[in-house]
Amino acid sequence: MKAILALEDGLTFKGSAFSVGGECYGEVVFNTSMMGYQEIITDPSYKGQIVTMTYPLIGNYGINEEDFESRMPYVEGFVVKEVSHVHNNWRAKGSLAEFLKKYNIIGIEGIDTRALTKHLRTYGAKKGVISTIDLDEKSLVEKAKASPGLIGRDLVKEVTCKGPYDWNEGEFTFTKEKTDATREIYNVVVLDCGVKHNILRKLVSCGCHVKVVPATTSDKDILAMKPDGLVLSNGPGDPEGIPYVIENARKLIGKLPIFGICLGHQILGLAFGGRTYKLKFGHRGGNQPVLNLENKKVEITAQNHGFAVDMNSIPDKDVLLTHVNLNDKTTEGLRHKELPVFSIQYHPEASPGPHDAGYLFDRFLEMIAKR
Repeated sequence: MKAILALEDGLTFKGSAFSVGGECYGEVVFNTSMMGYQEIITDPSYKGQIVTMTYPLIGNYGINEEDFESRMPYVEGFVVKEVSHVHNNWRAKGSLAEFLKKYNIIGIEGIDTRALTKHLRTYGAKKGVISTIDLDEKSLVEKAKASPGLIGRDLVKEVTCKGPYDWNEGEFTFTKEKTDATREIYNVVVLDCGVKHNILRKLVSCGCHVKVVPATTSDKDILAMKPDGLVLSNGPGDPEGIPYVIENARKLIGKLPIFGICLGHQILGLAFGGRTYKLKFGHRGGNQPVLNLENKKVEITAQNHGFAVDMNSIPDKDVLLTHVNLNDKTTEGLRHKELPVFSIQYHPEASPGPHDAGYLFDRFLEMIAKR
């Protein structure tokens, strides 16, 4: 099927749909990972976005049953230079095209993703539309302009769980496909703003009993569970669009150890009285260099976010900057000098991406142990 990708600023690309037909809208962004497309597609943080992969050939190892990062894919659309119509991997259960078709997600191939990425880097992330039913470029540009952006939207409510549940699955291993926790050391509550499954797997592998709760859960209900610690998860969209989560986080600071990841990091920045702002084109990929200011080591990290915390806006001087992005000097981590609270903007659980930041889960457990 013929398909067109159109951006709000008038740029258009002609290609072919390789999954289903129709029309989808979202903020067009790019991801620089060379692999891990299944984890990217199923990451709830991509709700509201059309993802462009910068690596030119995607889909060669198919889709498997172990690497899902949520119960379903959340990208609005998927853009590649070329999709592999032949897949080969011992874990594969189907092709990328079949997977997207199953969930009615439009995939477009045959466009110049390098030119698209350079445009987004120069002019910033743009609202866009992919269509197989309307091939009038001017019409599509107007539709892209009229589509909702991310600023101020509450996308968390669309990806959070419906009710509390326990998570017992550990990390995937090649010798034993799924490992369950053999012991429970700490009770950890995870506030689900769009949590990736590998965060939960990492906690279980560390020996935690994990209870996942909806993002709307009150501070009183969380404390009533008597957890040893709280994780504020990743999630999609503008952190200022979820004031109810920010207020609950503010009430919980100082009452139990808290670890914020990605959106959870931004929530803590806002809970401490700071501000967040939208990045020009965001950080998305498995190769982002971050400097740990506390030990002067550089970590290569997996990232997926379009907003950042303005450290200068936080009035509490006991909130310290701990990590900085080496590409643009934006905030990548913070901690409180006295209270058991810290957060990072990137993804220590990887999936996909390097494992440089896995030590942060150990730090969280050490913080709990001291309490």
